[in-house]
Amino acid sequence: MKKEYEGLEKLGEGTFGEVHKARHRQTHRLVALKKILMHNEKEGFPITAIREIKILKQLDHLNVIPLLEMTIERGVWEKNKKHRGSICMVTPYMDHDLAGLLENSTVTFTLPQIKCYMVQLLEGIKYLHDNQILHRDIKAANLLIDNQGILKIADFGLARKFEEDPPQPGDRGAQPARREYTNCVVTRWYRPPELLLGERKYTSAIDMWGVGCIFGEMYRRKPLLIGNSDMDQLLKIFQLCGSPTQETMPGWDLLPDAGGVHFGPIKRVLEIEYTQKMGSHGTMLFAEMLKLDPLKRITAVNALEHPYFKIPPLPANPHDLPTYASSHEYDKRRPPNEGGPRNDNRRG
Repeated sequence: MKKEYEGLEKLGEGTFGEVHKARHRQTHRLVALKKILMHNEKEGFPITAIREIKILKQLDHLNVIPLLEMTIERGVWEKNKKHRGSICMVTPYMDHDLAGLLENSTVTFTLPQIKCYMVQLLEGIKYLHDNQILHRDIKAANLLIDNQGILKIADFGLARKFEEDPPQPGDRGAQPARREYTNCVVTRWYRPPELLLGERKYTSAIDMWGVGCIFGEMYRRKPLLIGNSDMDQLLKIFQLCGSPTQETMPGWDLLPDAGGVHFGPIKRVLEIEYTQKMGSHGTMLFAEMLKLDPLKRITAVNALEHPYFKIPPLPANPHDLPTYASSHEYDKRRPPNEGGPRNDNRRG
């Protein structure tokens, strides 16, 4: 790997390992190297990485990050100490992630720009759902943007196939799930109420809740719902969308973790708080994405046809968007003495 790529600065880190910016020595192309963390060599290659690689190899869409290749760096012995080898996924380098841009005080989003990013995000989500893929971790930090204005959905470490038919134009929402999945998915601030209540038979609607959270985040310039525990996250959701009822979320009280909910009636304020920010059409779309009932939550294919995208100002052309200095969510957590550029004008 070191022979092929020249490592530059770190872009991010997580349970999977680290992501570094690098340059291909021969072509000078900038790439991102996602190192796959091997917690225990005896346990073999992580099943989550196998699933991610398999899924990425099946996908081909402008708004989904492509897997360019895999690289291997073999372990070596040095001074009687073994340095572990590593396996990296190679993807195109993207100048920004959406979280980084939103946290950059020098960046201002116009309405056509917000619409442009939302159209691209929905096109990518529609493609995933058409191919029966649940992303299961839609959040601003996983949406990468380059200086040509192109947005790509990244980080498929939690993604997996689903069995139901893909959502179709005109469908009220996603079809009910046929099987159970693990409940430990989606970063908390973007996690839908059904998962927080213990639902295991969930649908592609969990991704659309994340899209709704990102939609609001682009107007607020900070995460929409910041809970410090799962129960607090539910409270934040209900304080925006109102308490669940049999009309707004049928059967919510029968979900495994509903017994721990003791908030009492909470009034819905979504339209009151966001109509002035988003306008009437934007607020209507926002409300459709944040439906408490996952079977009535708007699908990506229907969201793309929403009047919000048809009325002036229309979505900008990606190539007409301004360019910015590199902004990644990891930058604000970068230690002062760590290599690579650091933007000190960023808000905390």
